[in-house]
Amino acid sequence: MMSVPSTPSTAETTTTVVIGSGLSGLAVASELSRQGVAAIVVDGLDFLDAAAACRRPEVADPAAIGERAEILRLLRHYAQTHHLDVRKSTRAVDLSMTAGSVAGGSRPGKWIIRTADGVLLADNIVLTRCAQNQLRRILTSLGIKISRDFMNTLRALGLYLVGVGDLVAPSTKEILHQAKAVSQAISVRSGAGAMRALA
Repeated sequence: MMSVPSTPSTAETTTTVVIGSGLSGLAVASELSRQGVAAIVVDGLDFLDAAAACRRPEVADPAAIGERAEILRLLRHYAQTHHLDVRKSTRAVDLSMTAGSVAGGSRPGKWIIRTADGVLLADNIVLTRCAQNQLRRILTSLGIKISRDFMNTLRALGLYLVGVGDLVAPSTKEILHQAKAVSQAISVRSGAGAMRALA
């Protein structure tokens, strides 16, 4: 399932692939767009066997459900009017990294996201549905050593989480805050923030 192949020659390249086209995915894609960072949004993950491990707890509060629905409507409108690359019918089926990025590689590699529609190659991935314990297993299967500071390990790999909670679903406000923080970190990492400041 997980492998460490060389870079595919026919891959479509982008700065960031956002996996999850719901509220969290559209929130981060919109923020990335505002930062001038190229991104492709795909619907979700087919390659995770334990779907239950990647399911967030449901939001039961009717007011919170209404708020999320309204924000999701606004984000969909933003995505459409700003021509964001959202591929709701495309799902990731396999995730791997180029060989130079694992086992102590000196420079960050690329993420390879295989879909039924082709291969995407990205510097960064944003996951919106995977719990941290599931993510640890994925990284271990890729041969990546996880340091004590899990979040720093993820950032060094260009891997970010938005809207992910192991026990409690983040509030809408928390998701929007996470999306903004992640998009700023990716912008700085990719140099887009500096380029926008010079323009």
